[in-house]
Amino acid sequence: MSDIYILGGSQTDFARNWAREGRGIYEMFEESLREAVTNAAIEPAQIQVGHVGNFVAELFAGQGLLGGFFGQVYPELAALPTSRHEAACASGSIAILSAMRDIEAGHYDIACVLGLELMRNVDGKTGAEYLGSAAWRGQEADPAECDFPWPHMFDRLTDEYDRRYGIREDHLNRIAEINFGNGKLNPRAQTRKWEFPEGAFTCDDQLNPVIEGRVRKQDCGQITDGAACVILASESQAQQHAAKLGLALDDIPRIKGWGHRSAPILLSRKLELSADQPLVFPHAAMCLQESAQRAGFAQVADLDGLETHDCFTMTEYMAIDHAGLTAPGASWQAVEDGRITRDGSFPINPSGGLIGLGHPVGATGVRMLLDCARQVTGRAGAYQIPRAQNMMTFNVGGSTTTCASFVVGVGK
Repeated sequence: MSDIYILGGSQTDFARNWAREGRGIYEMFEESLREAVTNAAIEPAQIQVGHVGNFVAELFAGQGLLGGFFGQVYPELAALPTSRHEAACASGSIAILSAMRDIEAGHYDIACVLGLELMRNVDGKTGAEYLGSAAWRGQEADPAECDFPWPHMFDRLTDEYDRRYGIREDHLNRIAEINFGNGKLNPRAQTRKWEFPEGAFTCDDQLNPVIEGRVRKQDCGQITDGAACVILASESQAQQHAAKLGLALDDIPRIKGWGHRSAPILLSRKLELSADQPLVFPHAAMCLQESAQRAGFAQVADLDGLETHDCFTMTEYMAIDHAGLTAPGASWQAVEDGRITRDGSFPINPSGGLIGLGHPVGATGVRMLLDCARQVTGRAGAYQIPRAQNMMTFNVGGSTTTCASFVVGVGK
């Protein structure tokens, strides 16, 4: 693959409720784009192509054709070629992959990728129904069997792990506690000011109530408004950019590897296909391994940390063994030994993840990439992990129907 460099980017404050501010999805797009252009130290006219990651703006905001916002923000972009990409919670990552292909093909040298979602303008039940459209309507997560489709679906994954390997809720509770704790250090995190009473990270039904099955309140990622944006460039443009800023090319973070796999939409079909295999989602493990190997690493554990998709604690638990950090079903070991904490040997979600930082669906994959770029350049602030040079993302859409991963690093 050709080297793709990250010149800069932006992330909105995920604690904001844009509807309460009297602002909508366009204002969110505009703010994110303007901040990314400034952060990357480019002129708007240097952007040659635009890609948008978004899942359900038509439902939450009554708005489609989001690519038209680029030219609305900057007159210089009035004729910009744009496209929008949807893969549920992995929409942002698919937009990044598409921008990479544009650059690798030599069609363009500088691409803007902007992921966003407006989600807090409706009540929780309505929002859950909208988000449930990433499951197969009429085939799974039937309203007769659950109130909240995705907590229900990942409760089924918890049951599958319990059936195959055994699982303990205290390990899931610990994942939640770690991610909320990391979020407190992130100035853009939705939950940074939240306070939790003693016992909130236990199975106490009052302090941590059940949402669906074995999924409790603290197990769940957030309903979030937000956007994230990155400016990507070819090596030739990155060299010019570095020279302009007085930097070495190796100082600019780049995408060293990528992985992308998809699976049948039904969770039950996925589980059927993996029934006799060591891992629940072999395609997810393929995605992670391919990303590491394309970046020149033998295994995921050779990297310095992971920003992973923790829409639920169970999703992160799954990512641990699928990344090869433990044997299949033994993710609990990495939780118990402190390996995944911010000061552990392989930090996971130092940003706070979807649980602590927030989860504006279309923005999540882009935000992960940006956070990894911040980590490897020492710009993560209070949630910086020591000596990070190569970080990985793992972004999931649906019940792992779409999986995408990137390795971001500096130097060789």
